[in-house]
Parts: sequence; structure tokens; C-alpha cells
Amino acid sequence: MKNRYVVVLAAGQGTRMKSKLYKVMHPVLGRPMVGHVVKAALDADVSEVITITGFGADTVKDYLGDRSQYVDQEEQLGTAHAVDQARDLLEDKEGTTLVLSGDTPLLQAETLKRLMDFHEEEGAKATILTALADDPHGYGRVIRTEEGLVSKIVEEKDATEAERKVQEINTGTYCFDNQELFKALKNVDNNNAQGEYYLPDVLEILKDNNEKVGAYQLQNMDETLGVNNRVALSEATNLMQKRINEQHMMNGVTFIDPANTYIEADVQIGQDTVIEPGAYLKGDTVIGEDVVIGLNTVIEDSKIADGVEITQSVIDQAIVGKGSDIGPHSHLRKDSHLGENVHIGNYVEVKNSNIGNHTKAGHHTYIGDATVGHDVNIGCGVVFANYDGKSKSKTIVGDHSFIGSNSNLVAPVALGENSFVAAGSTITDEVPENALGIARARQVNKENFVLRYFNEDDE
Repeated sequence: MKNRYVVVLAAGQGTRMKSKLYKVMHPVLGRPMVGHVVKAALDADVSEVITITGFGADTVKDYLGDRSQYVDQEEQLGTAHAVDQARDLLEDKEGTTLVLSGDTPLLQAETLKRLMDFHEEEGAKATILTALADDPHGYGRVIRTEEGLVSKIVEEKDATEAERKVQEINTGTYCFDNQELFKALKNVDNNNAQGEYYLPDVLEILKDNNEKVGAYQLQNMDETLGVNNRVALSEATNLMQKRINEQHMMNGVTFIDPANTYIEADVQIGQDTVIEPGAYLKGDTVIGEDVVIGLNTVIEDSKIADGVEITQSVIDQAIVGKGSDIGPHSHLRKDSHLGENVHIGNYVEVKNSNIGNHTKAGHHTYIGDATVGHDVNIGCGVVFANYDGKSKSKTIVGDHSFIGSNSNLVAPVALGENSFVAAGSTITDEVPENALGIARARQVNKENFVLRYFNEDDE
């Protein structure tokens, strides 16, 4: 197989996005558009990726890192000018060069492989990726010869009536013989209304030199969608959502309402998991098998083990052990680590804490900066008071302990194994193993107080 290279065009500012964010960095289900494009290229087994950057170059480089080489296009003078920026890196190399736009996030690796295979098998010097459009209005039409080669690409404004009826359109993705590409680029001029150097002109130069220019037709035009504004960004997101959800369903995941369920591109989900409407799974989340993810749950950068049930809750950068249940309306924050068969009930917040197997926090509780042992019962309204206004401190609770309702554990503090905290206590000192901690004023009853109180009012 020939060496294969990719040039990703990502230098444009994208003024139609009306955004402070560089266009190709706008995310489509969790991954910037340029990230989708580069991943597809790498998954297509190319030898080298070169990204042409301009506005927002540092942002793109920080995100892509060593997945690509970079060349800055200081002036944006058209697509041919952009590709020519890679001359020093590619000009003398033999092989195939694929040119992709950084704002086409739906292109798939398999499509790129098939395009390059077709290009090389046909012995073409250039191959256009085309698609059939139900409504080709506004697109450049691909006019073929009787032999199926490309005769010309004609823009709609220049097309004849017969040419306008052609439904095969130019998608803006191209494959070239690398050395022929850079030879032809030297002859592209900017004699046009915009004064720019256009990549499609390379096709005409090759044809004038009697070189073969082919076209590979893609059946699903959705893949070729280019994003130039927020409307197209929304359309790309919807198409990506459908693609991702269908792939998970084919792998054994149940979606109650796929149209209202959002799974980002890098999320992994095990078989026989059920996802209810309104769920949004983000980032590097890994979901095990037989999990139930309830209505309107949000999970980001977290690991959820097999058999977990989550009801209307938010989980962010946390780990949840096998068989645990969360919610409704609870929040696991960064660095929360739950063991197996842990119960986190309604309106419970956990932050930077390790909670042992079979421990229960049923409702209205805050657990922060704590290590909680196995089989601990945490009553309603318990607060792990971890912050003194200057710094955070840690609470340690031993195995088999019981913390009564409406108690405050003021860190730093430790409770021994099998300890017991009476309801309503504010614990500031250690509670030893097997001890009962009571920290509240004794109850005092005033006999006949009510009668005296109201009689005084009558007087």
C-alpha cells in the first residue's frame, strides 16, 4: 500500500458562527469538529496528518497535541493556498494525499479508506468525493464523461439547465497523487472575484495535462455536511447523536427514547444497560453492563460498574461500584469513590470521599473529604463539616458505625469502628471504637409553661 497523508484545512476564522470560539473547535457531542476529522483520518491508517492552522492556532494545537503536525497559514488566501502551506513537509514524498476540511465532523474512517482505495486502484491523479443530493441547489455539480471520469465541476451559477438537473455534487473532499498535487499548485492563480487560490482549480490543471481525474460517490450525503453556522452545527449534532445511539443499540444497549438521549463520542456502554430519556453521558465515561440510567441523569468522566441504578442525578468524575444505587436528585462530585452495593439516596451530595461497601446515606446529607468504612448507616440531615473558611479537613468513619440524623461531624475528626453518634449531635472530638458519642444540651422541660404563658397574655 502507498504512503497516505492527510492535510486538514483548519485555518478559517468562521465568522458565520458568530462566536469567540475558533470554528473548528466547536464541539459535536463532546469532541471538537477538528477532533472528529483527525480521528477519522488516523482510524483510516494514514501515515501522517498535517493540520493547517490560522485563527486560534494555539487552541487547535493544544487540543490535537502530537496527533498532527502543524503549519500556520498567516494569510487566508483560499483553499489551494492553504494546502500549499504543507509543501515543505510533503512535496517530495510519493503517495496519496487526502485533503479534508476541519469543519466536516461526520466523515467516517471507512469512507476515507474506500476513497483512497478507489483513487489508487483507478490510477487517478485526483479523485473527488461526491454525493447524490435530493436537492442539489447551491452545490457544485459533478459532470462525468461516458466513461465515468470527471469532465468538469460546474458551479450552479455557471451551469446550463441540463447541468443543474445533475444530482451528483462536489463535497469538497479530495484525494491526490501527492507529487502531482504540489506540481499543480504552482500553477493555480487567483484570477477570480474573490482574489483567492481555489483547490478545485488543481483538477482543471491536471485534466489539461491529460491526467486522470476520478470521482468516488458516497451514498450517504449526511457524512459530507460542512458546518459554517450554528444551524449546521445543530444539524451535525443531531446526525452524530443518531449515529452514536444506533451503534450502542446494535451493541446491546436499550434506549427508551433515542431522540432525547445524548451520548458523547468517547463514552463506552456495556450490554443490557437501559437508558431513559433526557440522559446525557459525557466525556470519558465508562458504563458497565445491566446499568439503569434514569430520566434526566447527567454523567461525565465517570466509571459506573455493573448493575448500578442511577435516578435523576448528576455524577461528575466519580467511580461507582457494582450494585450501588444513586438518587433521585443526588450529586457525586469529583473524586468520589463508592464501593459495591452503596446506597446514596435522594438529595445527597458526595465530594472527594471514599465510601465502603454496603454503606447507606439515605437522604439530605453532605459527605465531603471523608473516608467512610463498610456497612455504615448515615442518617438524614448529616453534614460532614469539612471546611473552616480557610482549609479543608478530613473525616474518618470506621466500619459498622451509625450516625444519627441531623448530626454534624466537624473535621478533622475520626469515628472508630462500631461507633454510634446520637441524633442531633455536633461531634468535634474522636469517638472511640464501640462508643456512643453525644454532643447536645440535655433536654429541660418547664412544667405548665404554656398555661402560664397564655395567662400572662390575657392579663
